[in-house]
Amino acid sequence: MEEVMHEYKHHELKSGPGGKAGAVKSRKQAIAIGLSEARKAGGAVKRKSATTKKKSGTKATKKRAAR
Repeated sequence: MEEVMHEYKHHELKSGPGGKAGAVKSRKQAIAIGLSEARKAGGAVKRKSATTKKKSGTKATKKRAAR
């Protein structure tokens, strides 16, 4: 994870094959890549809990639910 964040910080992290267009621009995307690589390497990385997933949502969705 440290290595991936270092690459992200120095604009060296790529999301896939390709040139400049494949550069990772968001911190969330860099974290997702790091977790994915850790899982592939056999690390025990927890997934998001069900309660965390439930809380997320857009403001528009929340407004519709409040009506």
